[in-house]
This record gives sequence, structure tokens and C-alpha cells, in this order.
Amino acid sequence: MYKTIVCFLLLLPCLCAAQRVQRVKGTIVDKESKISLVGVSVVVTDITPPIGTVTDPNGNFVLENVPVGKHTVSISYLGYQSNTMNDVLVTSAKEVVLPVELEESAVKMKEVTVTNKREHINDMALVSTKTFDVQETERYAGSRSDPARMASNFAGTQGGDDSRNDIIIRGNSPQGVLWRLDGVDIPNPNHFDIPGTTGGPVSMLNSKTLANSDFFMGAFPAEYGDAVAGVFDVRLRNGNNDKDEFTAQLGLLGTELAAEGPISRASGSSFLVAYRYSSLQLFQGLNIKIGTTSIPNYQDLTFKLNFPIGKKSDIAVFGIGGLSNINLIVSNLSQPTPQLYGESDRDQYFTSNTGIVGATYSHTIDQNTYTKLTIAETGTDIYAHHNYVFRDPATYAVDSLKNILGYNFLTATSVMHWYLNKKLSAKQTIKFGIINNYYHLNLIDSSRQYPPTEQQWQQRENFNGGTDLAQAYIQYKYRPTDALAFTGGIHAQYLTLNGSKSLEPRLGMRWALTNKDIITAGYGLHSQMIQLYQYFAIDTFKVMDNKNTGFIRSQHFIVGYEKILAEKLRLKLEAYYQYLFNVPIETRIGSSYSALDQGTGYSRDFPDSLKNGGTGYNYGIEFTLEKTFGHGYYVLFTGSLFNSQARGNDGVYRNTDYDTHYSFNLLGGYERKLGAYSTLITGIKVTLIGGMLYSPVDTASSNKVGDLVVVDSQRNTLEFKPYFRTDLKLGVRFNSKKVTHEIAVDLVNVFNTQNILSETYSYGLYQQTHGAQSFYLQYQLGFLPIFYYRIDFGIKRRSAIDDVGK
Repeated sequence: MYKTIVCFLLLLPCLCAAQRVQRVKGTIVDKESKISLVGVSVVVTDITPPIGTVTDPNGNFVLENVPVGKHTVSISYLGYQSNTMNDVLVTSAKEVVLPVELEESAVKMKEVTVTNKREHINDMALVSTKTFDVQETERYAGSRSDPARMASNFAGTQGGDDSRNDIIIRGNSPQGVLWRLDGVDIPNPNHFDIPGTTGGPVSMLNSKTLANSDFFMGAFPAEYGDAVAGVFDVRLRNGNNDKDEFTAQLGLLGTELAAEGPISRASGSSFLVAYRYSSLQLFQGLNIKIGTTSIPNYQDLTFKLNFPIGKKSDIAVFGIGGLSNINLIVSNLSQPTPQLYGESDRDQYFTSNTGIVGATYSHTIDQNTYTKLTIAETGTDIYAHHNYVFRDPATYAVDSLKNILGYNFLTATSVMHWYLNKKLSAKQTIKFGIINNYYHLNLIDSSRQYPPTEQQWQQRENFNGGTDLAQAYIQYKYRPTDALAFTGGIHAQYLTLNGSKSLEPRLGMRWALTNKDIITAGYGLHSQMIQLYQYFAIDTFKVMDNKNTGFIRSQHFIVGYEKILAEKLRLKLEAYYQYLFNVPIETRIGSSYSALDQGTGYSRDFPDSLKNGGTGYNYGIEFTLEKTFGHGYYVLFTGSLFNSQARGNDGVYRNTDYDTHYSFNLLGGYERKLGAYSTLITGIKVTLIGGMLYSPVDTASSNKVGDLVVVDSQRNTLEFKPYFRTDLKLGVRFNSKKVTHEIAVDLVNVFNTQNILSETYSYGLYQQTHGAQSFYLQYQLGFLPIFYYRIDFGIKRRSAIDDVGK
């Protein structure tokens, strides 16, 4: 007996250590009607004994005393398809909130269990869709907590530009991607936004505020319009309505603070707010090269306030704001220095500000009907000023500065999206809605940069006014059995500026042949405006030549096959063909220009007069082999083989700027407990992408104009060497009693591989070498270590009685 007591006392610290626990809670509703489900069974199945509970009359559940670590949560309800959630991270600092939607079984015979990772959130999405998991932005090496960079790991998407996070889907221009936030279309959500692009060097989207979201790569449902490549449908999560929780993070990319908690526990209202600031000055202090000698400055704020109104309604107010500026000053340099984010022959002053604020009203009309209205105001204010630096060719000393470019693009958009979702039966659902985007623009632009000796200013933009894009849609889902589902819909849109209109059918099918074999297929006709500033560009006679340019059109055909190889292992194959028509091309005879080649970089595109006479096509095959997280590790292998071509006014099909022919990603990670409280985090990513295409240079014309001029008839006939990069991630997570610490370093391009970005023209180099050399190769980022330290903690829950007393 004595020995037993002694052993117990010796083991007591270990036994106490094992009791570091946390709450796991959430709300479970019907997927189509959003009605709360009562009596749903929720069980943490991977611990002994299992911890379980059932939902209350409001669909809420709470699992108390769940040990820290990663767990499997099983959710089941009679008459509904069960769901198993793997890889649920539980820490000592923050409660885990799991909003869950269950789908009613079409045939109420036996329980159906979904055990693999959910492929989409949108109920109408059956093909070419991927759920963006917020945890993956933190887990994947090289993602930098950026949703867009994380998406480049998916089959069919690629990055290949270290300086930007543009999403290139199946050889399409990144301009073809639509960004949506909490139901409304939004402008480019990146710092240092260039008009006419959808990417940038740093995302404004903070992963600490995001819920899981949908990423569409083709034939997307009818509720999405004004996009021909893909859709990133991002959602902000609600704050914890039961406990005050905080996050602080310090790293080379900046400082972050986040807070969430209840506004009133009695009503269930909550707040969520996150702020981030960075100057990247630490990189310069540590002599780490980031592609520029200047210091980029940026900051952003994200918030969401949620107010339940009884049991049937909900009001949410949300917003994102971002400020960014950089002064690329080269006049103080004593030797030529390439600038990855701009041009090396001029001082550039650049400011980009973006704001999004909106409100959502959701209401459950009856047991089968749900409606939602979202209104928002978005705005961008982008300013640039360039001074060309003339130098002494012999000494490189500055001779003089000349103002050569200035523009200020201000765009404010009033956005509305209303829809009604009706669950007709367990087998049928219908959804219809209206979207309206009113754009008010104030666009000013003047240039005299080509050649730099030009004295006469050319005004390229001078517009103050507005236009409206109206959209409507209806979509229908039919599930004759749990194994078979069909969707169909129509999307319509109309641009008041020039009367452009479209009517677009969408179809989808998903058929589970067995529990392990799934076939998918989809078709969609899609349309998109050209970039707004291009409609209002003026020629030397002050005429807006491109005002009447119509929509780009695109037809998507997709088939796919998925094989469940094991509980956490699956193989997915998908083949596609995309035909693009009504593509804007130049009216100039012999021109190879196509709008399908624009959309990246740090400059705007001002083509000659346009017409909708171009065509293009993309086709390819993609594969994904994924072992989801379990037993301490995960593996993801994705690849795509594709061809992307476009035809200009010369009638010749050529490879587009984004046709790298192939793209492969291999990712893996391993987590191991170092003790009762600590976890080692490791990750690796290897990327191989075909070489970027480029064109032979017309040297004489380039020297005359002072800018890069290619041989038009030989566009994209040359190729750089393939892009190759390896990233590593190393970190440790430690759960103390009330606080979680995480310290990690992302080693981007760990082998310092020299990847070529472009061939760049320099008028200054032409002058220095007296015409012997005027071009140089621009290289991408080398080795880049990104360190961060994060701390999460919570404060004891306030009493509901205290809230009522207030």
C-alpha cells in the first residue's frame, strides 16, 4: 500500500499534466434550410473513453474537457448524412468553435457517413471545387499565411512568381478570377494593388479571421458571374460568443494583434477584430534581400460583429481595410540594382488603399426556406508618381530627374446581393438571387515615359462617372439518391455602360458509383468585363475607343474521377477543355495581342483600339494524391499537364503567357509530441513548373521607344529554364495552462535556386553601354527566412447575469 501511494505521488505531476483540456463547441444546422438540428450526436472518437454530447434546441453543443492535441469529431443524426471531422486542433488557449451543416439523406434507409475531407461548402458545387482550409495556410511550407499562395498548391493552379500571389488557373489570366467576401464581390484584396490585377505581393486577408471557404476552378455554380477562370469565395468567421480570446504575433513580416469575444452572452452576439502592421524593415536590418532596396509599408484591419436576433434572424457587420505605400528610390544608388517590384531607372512613389465594409441580414422564413441580404461599399484609391533618373554614362552619377508618369485611380462600388434558398424536399433545393454592382470612378492618368526624352504629355485617362453591372441567377439541385446529385442553373448579367449582356447555363453532376469511386462532370458558360479602366482609356483625340468592348466569353467542359484508396488516402483525376471567344484583341492589322495574356506584373496595360474578335483554348489533365493528416503526418502530391493558346488579330494561335505546360507540387509535414504539452511542427514543399515563355526582342524599336518591344510575329516562342523551389518549415507549439505559444521559421527557397522572372529593358543601361547592351535578366527571390512567434490566450468567461445587468 505504501509503495502504491509513493508511485501515485511520483506520477501525480504527469497525471495533472495530462489534464490540460479545452472546450469544443459549435452549432449544427440543416445545410439547405439553415434550421437548427436538435439532438445531433457529437463525439470525440479518438480518445478513451470517448467524449460525447447532443445538440440543444438551438442546435448548439459543448464538449467539455477535451485534451489538447488533434482529434477526430464524429457527428451523426437520424435521416442525415453523418460527418467525421479529422484533424481538429485543440489548444489550451482558445476554445474550438465548429459550425457544422448536415445534409439530409435523399433516401431514408440507412445512415451514410462522410469520412474524408469535405471538398466544398457551397451546396451547388459538384465539380472543380476545393475547400480552402484555414489551417493549411499555417501548416503548408512557403504559404506565408496567404490564402492565394496556399491555393497555388492545388492541382490546376500555379504561382511561379515569388514577388506576387497571382492565381493562375488552368492557363487562364489571373484577371479571370473573382474574389468574393461574405457574399459580395470585392476588389483585389492585396496590398500594393495594381489596377487591372487580382494579385499582389502581400495579402490583406488575415487567416486568423477566416472561416473555411470555397475555391472554384471551372464550371462554377450559377450564383457566380463576371469571371471566366475561377472564384475565391472567402468567408469571415464569427468571434467566440462565450469567451474573450486574444492573439499576438511578432515576426519578420510584421506585428499582429487579434481579439474576439462576446458582446453580450445573453443574446449570443460576438466581435472579431485583427490588426496587422509591417514595414519589412527587419529584413533590411538583417541584410536579407527581398527584391528591393526600399522599405514597403503596409497595415490592415479586419473585423466582424455578429448579432443574433431571436432564433430565426441574424445581423452581421464586417469590414477589411488596407493601407500600403512604397517609395522605390533609385536616384540614391551608386550602382545599377535590379528592382523586383518596379523599374530600376526611375524613382517611383506608390500608394494603394483599399476598404470594404458591409452588413448582412439572414432570416429563416420557415422550416425549409432561408433568405440572406448583403449590402456593402468597397473602394480603392491607387496613386503613382514616377521620376526618370538621367545619369552620367561614365560615372553613374545623377544628372537630372524628370517627371514622366502620374496617375490616380479612385473606384467606389456599391454592392448588393440578395438570395432565397428553398428546400423543396430532401431531394430538391432551389436557390435564386440578384446581384448589383454600381461603380463610381474617378480616373486620371498622364504619361511621357516612352521614350524618357519625350516632352509632350499624353493623357490616357480622364473620366469621372459611373456604370452598373446587374446580375441575376437561379440554380436547382436534385438528388434522386444519396449517391447521385445533379445541379443546373442560369446566370444573367448586363452592363449599362455599353449594353453588353449574357445568359449563361451551368450544369453539374456527381455520382458515387461505390463508397470508394466517384465520377463528376460539369459544364458552364461564363462571361467577364474587361478591366474597368480600359473602357475609359482615351486616345490622342480624347476618344474612348474601347467603351463598347463586349464581355469575354468562355465555355468550360470538365469530367473527373475520385478514388478513395484508404480512410485518409484518396486519388483524384480531372480533365477539362475550355474554349474562350469574344476575346478583346487589337484592331491593328497583324497584331498578336490578346487580352488573355494580360493580368500580372506592376504596370497597367493600354492596348490599341480593341474589338471582340479573339479566341483561345485551354485543355489539360490534373491529378491529386492526398493523405490527409493522421498518425502525425500528411502528404499532398498535385500535378497538371496542360496547353493554353490564344489567337490575336493576325489569326495565329500562340501559347499564352501562362502556358508553362506542366506544374507539380509535393508537400508533406510531420508533427511529433515532444512531451505532454509540446509539439514539433515540420513541413516541406517542392515545386516544379515549366519555364515561362517570352518573346524575341526588337532591339532597334526598343531603343527608339525606350521600352521593351518584342517581335510581334514571334510572341512567346522562347522559354526560360523551369522554375524549381524548395521550402521548409520548422516550429514548436507549446500549450501552457492558459496560453499557447508557437514559434516557427519558414525557409523559403532553402537552396537559393536562381529562377528567372523576365527579360527586362533598361534605357539607362542602353545609355551607359553606348548601345552595346540594353537588356538584362530579372531574377526572382533567393533564400528568404520568415520567422514568427505567436501567443494565444483566453480570459475567463463573463457571467451571463453580468451581461444582463449591464
